[in-house]
Parts: sequence; C-alpha cells; structure tokens
Amino acid sequence: MSSITTLTTFPSTATAADVSNALDVAGACIVRDALAPELLARFQAETAPLVENSSAGRDDFAGSKTRRTGALIATSSACRDIAQHPLILETAKEFLSPWCRRIQLMLTQIIAIYPDEKAQVLHRDRLAWGGYIPQNIEPQLNTIWAISDFTVANGATQVVPGSHRWEAGRDANPEEVVQAEMPAGSVLIYTGSVIHGGGANHSQQVRTALNIDYCLDWLRQEENQYLSCPPEIARQFPKVLTDLIGYTAGGYALGYYTDPGATADHSTRLAELAVGHKPATDGFLNT
Repeated sequence: MSSITTLTTFPSTATAADVSNALDVAGACIVRDALAPELLARFQAETAPLVENSSAGRDDFAGSKTRRTGALIATSSACRDIAQHPLILETAKEFLSPWCRRIQLMLTQIIAIYPDEKAQVLHRDRLAWGGYIPQNIEPQLNTIWAISDFTVANGATQVVPGSHRWEAGRDANPEEVVQAEMPAGSVLIYTGSVIHGGGANHSQQVRTALNIDYCLDWLRQEENQYLSCPPEIARQFPKVLTDLIGYTAGGYALGYYTDPGATADHSTRLAELAVGHKPATDGFLNT
C-alpha cells in the first residue's frame, strides 16, 4: 500500500530542485499560480474558438463529453510561452537528463471536460510506447495546467501519489487516489510512470486544462510535431522553441533529412536547416 496520500503544493517561487525532489518521492506535485494572469487570459482568448470547433472523444478512454484540441504551438502564441516556462523546462531537463542528451516536446493539447463526463480510466502515460521501455527509464515529464479552477466536482485530475514506484500491473485502491484541486493558473507536474486520469465532472462548469508533455529526444513524440507545426510555420519561431519541437538532432544523428525539392544539392541535412537555423552541432551530417 502507498503511504503517500497527498500531493505537495508549492508556491510560484518553487525551484526545479524542489519540484524534482517531490517528483522523486510522489511522482507528482502542484505549483500554484505559476502563470501570470495576463498570460492565462491570453491563452484563454486565443484558444476558446479552437475548443468550440473540436469534437468529443470517440471511446470511453477519450471521453464522450471531453474535447481535445492540439497543434497549439502553431496556433497559440500564449501556448508557445507556456511551453517554455523556465521552471518547467529546467525541471524537465534535470529530471530526464539521466536518459537523454536533450528533451523534446511530446504533445500539446487542451483537455476540456464537460458536465456529466465520467471519470477516465486510470493509466500511466508512458504506455504510449507500449511496455517496451524498461521500467528503470523514465521516458517523460508531464504538465497539466489549470486553465479553469480544478475542483473535485468539476473533474480535477486524479493522481495516485507514489505509484511511479509500483510494479507494472498493480492497480490503485480507491483510498490511494487523490484529486489535484488547484486554482486556474496553477500546474500539476507528474512523471510518465505515475497513475492518473481525468476526474468525473459532476458540476455545471467545463473543466479546462492545458496538457504539455516533454520526453526523451530519442523517442517518437505522441503528437506529430512536424505535421502539427510544419517548417513553414516553425520557421517563424526562435531556435530554442524549434529545438524543443524537435527540429534538431536527437542523439548523434536522429532526425536528419534531405530536401526533396532541391535541384542542386541532395545532401543530407540536419533538421535546424529546415526552419532557417544554424545547427548546434558539427556532426558529420552538417552541411
């Protein structure tokens, strides 16, 4: 039985070391008021029309009264800022550094849980890659930003603290599940190995979250960033962001390309060149 029955909640002044320590112990924690009110309002304004035009899920896992909206790096300048939040990036780099050279963006999506939605099946996000990654490797670090207040009534995310250390296949007992109640602008940070799931919405309000996940640079991303944010869009962004999306080398030579439209030069190229940036490496693929 897990002896951890609460999630540690930090103020916005928390450090990456604070968060990493909490993740090591419980697999998840909350940072309150991590978003400036102006940034939160801008994100809400930019994305509300996108959510309105998104469909509900098609199965019980996705939720018949839950809408998911992706491609947010391409469509929301506020999301681009949130994805580069200094505390989150520093924590992700520190926490995942034992298993990779750099981190990359795994996905961006709004998860809007509407009234009368059932609780989602509890799960581990690392199962996006099946069961092929050894348990001693943590493949990702995830965030759920509260775009609206998160309450027990409206479907605050359910989390099982300490479950990141459980053996695969162990299920959570009801008393081991807690809900991440937090005000809008706060963030739930959790590992890919911790058991969690969306809560049931028994209220009359929509519970809106922004889910941004980060993963090891040698893994396939859940959201295809090169289709969601193709070069003609990514070219407008600074290198720190295009690197995060994945327009850079993973490992030594992962992700190179050849321009199929080139008439004079069919050499292999590093991905930075596709978005107008100078490669950061002098590897053999650099041209």
